[in-house]
Amino acid sequence: MRNKTVLDNGIRVISEEISHVRSVSLGVWVRCGSRGENEAINGVAHFIEHMLFKGTESRTAFDIASEIDSVGGIMNAFTGKELTSFYIKIPDYHLPMAIDLLADILKNSLFDPEEIEKEKSVVLQEISLVEDTPDDYIHDFFEETFWNGHSLGLPVLGTRKTVAGFETDALVKFFTERYRGGNLVLTAAGNLKHDVFVDLVRNAFESLEGEPIKEDSAKPVVTSRGAVVEKDLEQEHVIIGTIAPSSTSLLRYPAMLMNVVLGGSMSSRLFQEIREKRGLAYSIRSYLAPYRDVGMLGIYVGTGEDKVREVINLIFEEMNRVKRDFLTEKELHSAKELIKGNLLLSMESTDNRMTRLARNEILFERDVPLEEVVANIEAVSREDIRNLAGDIFSSDTISLAAMGRVSEEDITKALVRP
Repeated sequence: MRNKTVLDNGIRVISEEISHVRSVSLGVWVRCGSRGENEAINGVAHFIEHMLFKGTESRTAFDIASEIDSVGGIMNAFTGKELTSFYIKIPDYHLPMAIDLLADILKNSLFDPEEIEKEKSVVLQEISLVEDTPDDYIHDFFEETFWNGHSLGLPVLGTRKTVAGFETDALVKFFTERYRGGNLVLTAAGNLKHDVFVDLVRNAFESLEGEPIKEDSAKPVVTSRGAVVEKDLEQEHVIIGTIAPSSTSLLRYPAMLMNVVLGGSMSSRLFQEIREKRGLAYSIRSYLAPYRDVGMLGIYVGTGEDKVREVINLIFEEMNRVKRDFLTEKELHSAKELIKGNLLLSMESTDNRMTRLARNEILFERDVPLEEVVANIEAVSREDIRNLAGDIFSSDTISLAAMGRVSEEDITKALVRP
């Protein structure tokens, strides 16, 4: 059962009691990410995430790590385009310690200049790791191309130039403007009582001031673009992407099903045709990247230099096939069962339940029952999917980015296809 309480300073506290487990997964979710940045401060949200593990007035970085390790718990964090999260999983009887620790790093982190300089080196190494991993780096490059000057196209990690130039005052300003009560959601799932959870959170977080800065990030305008990074690689890495429904649009349901059939599973059309039948690629997949007001559907493939044109042509042929023809009844049924099955199996994890509580609150400000999700999935028809494909698989919105020995001429010719 989901319970929700809003504290006086605007923090939303949401929990789900699961009495048959002995763990609690809890997280602090901050509505803050790289979408709220600009080119001058790109990477600041991610850098702040790192700095909150570097010591507070009462805990050193070692204390933060060892306190969780000493009880067999897990603590981690991530920064995305629109959200930052800090989460802990611990035995249920250590819930007070976990809440105290999260409150301490969110309220009392030192942002010590010496630690900032050391962490710059760490993040620069993280950027280097991505750049040295083409199947990772192509995603940043594609998003920069696709979103074309909008902050959604900024890399979460930032750039070498921006990270190297971070100053303490700028970090603290960004942090204090956003890490406020009205921007925070605390969720927990596991063996806990809501009233106890609320009291612990209130005592630990009540001093956090309320209203955050209002970020104004307009909805991006997407047009067809192509771009190439020429590198001497053994494989060509390609992403073809187009506009897709947002996280809150009802069209997300036909988009999820279409993604499964197109390239989102091992039985999908692209995986079977390009990898299994033709042996043209080891890795090919489609995926959805939904945001609060817009989304993107991408298709990634890594293939040989002599096969890249054939693979791109096959991808466009499959896109046009989805636009032109209905899915088979078997394809639609199988896709529905895959999504429903994944959803129901994910509910066996307190981590996933905690995350689901947060995302429902942030996106919808309400609980979205599993029954409602399943009903919306079941309601999708073959016509719904074909109509969506007709809207999004358009030469006006499809972009293509490639990395390797592929040429600008290859990309230009390919983009004429849709």
